[in-house]
Amino acid sequence: MKNLKMKAARAGKDLSQEQLAELVGVTRQTISAIEKGNYNPTINLCIKICQTLDKTLNDLFWPED
Repeated sequence: MKNLKMKAARAGKDLSQEQLAELVGVTRQTISAIEKGNYNPTINLCIKICQTLDKTLNDLFWPED
């Protein structure tokens, strides 16, 4: 499942995939894979992403009904 919420939050902060990756300590390819739904990140990575984007886990990673 694509993570369009994360992509939108990243764009809202005017960050590239590369910039977000650097801030959370992963590669750009990891951020891309998460946004495409090809990678299931660890809870620790989810938390780092949320903190960086000023979002909650529910905002970015909880599936909608």
